Amino acid sequence: MRTNKLIILAVLLLSIVYKVNAQQAAMYSQYMFNTLAINPAYAGSRNVTSATALYRHQWTGIEGAPKTATFTIDAPLDQKRMGIGFQAYSDKAGIIKNNGVALSYAYRIRMDKGTLAFGMQAGASQYQADFTSVSLSQTSNTIDPAFANNVDKLLFDLGAGLYYNSDKFYVGLAGMGLLKNRFTSYESAGVKFGSREEVHLFLSSGVVLPLNEDFKLKPSILIKGVKGAPIEGDINATLWIKDVIAVGAQYRTSADLAGMLEIQATPQIRIGYSYDYSTTQLRNYNSGSHEIMLRYEFGFNSNKFLSPRYF
Repeated sequence: MRTNKLIILAVLLLSIVYKVNAQQAAMYSQYMFNTLAINPAYAGSRNVTSATALYRHQWTGIEGAPKTATFTIDAPLDQKRMGIGFQAYSDKAGIIKNNGVALSYAYRIRMDKGTLAFGMQAGASQYQADFTSVSLSQTSNTIDPAFANNVDKLLFDLGAGLYYNSDKFYVGLAGMGLLKNRFTSYESAGVKFGSREEVHLFLSSGVVLPLNEDFKLKPSILIKGVKGAPIEGDINATLWIKDVIAVGAQYRTSADLAGMLEIQATPQIRIGYSYDYSTTQLRNYNSGSHEIMLRYEFGFNSNKFLSPRYF
């Protein structure tokens, strides 16, 4: 059992310490409720002040598996011609911790059937890696320079994006991690090594398809790309029943299958839950991933509430 845990921990470390084929950004199954984290142009797009909290526990049962918590709030300004947003997050995987905040601004242009927004994001995070706590070998006195020193850095970053949305359709494209921060740097046998952040590209889109008065189908997709890693796609569809409850499924390419549940508890409160089942060999070591979401809308009027928002 200890051997298995060390193997999994090594995979988690390698995905961050070295420039290998791995996503560096935190992963969410309910990305459609956390769009501000992957596209700053989303700010203000719901036309009301909206706050969302999301927590994800990935690969339950594996020691050191990723745990991510995020809180976002955004609102329209200047008669909905602009949008602002704030995000706070905490991400932990193995010996790696990354806590940060980000501010987003979007300039919104009203079009015939929707709104086109241009967004920018600036953020800061505290990146920590406790490399010296890793026991690499009990039989060798050789020191691996990659694990010789801990890392504790204050990092700054930028992001930019485009986002178009109407009442029942959206499409967005964003680039995050534009400053390409360096995480580690060391030298071994005269050769320099290290790890750094790469630019992450996110392409997202979704649509609401009315089936009849009571049922609506909401398919959506998120495509993620980063240098040195295969393109990854999240494809999902949810069926809304009377705009109150929705059930759905998701497929993440070469990674997971997920079941999803959403409840519009009140006009202001929406609750979401997803359960991911690994389709890779990791399924032998974990009992799935859990994610819960809570959204609160401040745009409530005692006489009338705005029409349901699906994105």
